[in-house]
Amino acid sequence: MPITTCIFDAYGTLFDVAAAARQAAGEPEFADLKEDWPVLAEQWRLKQLQYTWLRAITRAHTDFWQVTQEGLDWALEKTGHAGKPAMRERLLALYWELQAYPEVPEMLHRLKAAGLNTAILSNGSPDMLAGAVQSAGIADVLDDSLSVESVGIFKPDARVYDLVGERFACASAEVLFVSSNGWDAAGAAGYGFTTAWVNRADEPVDRLPWTPQHILSDLRGIPELAGV
Repeated sequence: MPITTCIFDAYGTLFDVAAAARQAAGEPEFADLKEDWPVLAEQWRLKQLQYTWLRAITRAHTDFWQVTQEGLDWALEKTGHAGKPAMRERLLALYWELQAYPEVPEMLHRLKAAGLNTAILSNGSPDMLAGAVQSAGIADVLDDSLSVESVGIFKPDARVYDLVGERFACASAEVLFVSSNGWDAAGAAGYGFTTAWVNRADEPVDRLPWTPQHILSDLRGIPELAGV
């Protein structure tokens, strides 16, 4: 069955989650981030994800913005930057303006020019996703931004992946699902999507019951996988 619908995770897939810490570290007032911003960014992202998993399995859902703040607070303390409210405020503000990876606009334009459905499926709350899409300037090449908030649980719960078929009236075999998170790509593969893992960091494949069908180093190869 041909691919009709390309679905993308947002954070780390279309949008560079390290951009906030990297940009803040280049600003004079936050020069003390210059040396350890990569560690801060990594720890922030790790805790952000861990908190989504823990909240999902304990049925203690909250929106992704709350999880993002809590992950940052942990990472700031871990890296010795706790008690710096101006830094915290700046990092959170920059998270609403994350940069898209360089290949994203052209890749999405190719998919839309070929007549495919394109959308985001993300843990992010609707207002966060709207801000990121607008900041990246890609609203015209996305049909929708689907948020877990409509089902009240984070990925990789199957109810999240259900949103794709409900929105586009497509079979799972028609969907190419793309994520930079190995666990997300694996979960979507188990659900029945064709999946592509964008493995920018060249990490090992997760030891899970399912594996992504495709592994790429960036998003440039997505149109070919979609048959464009």
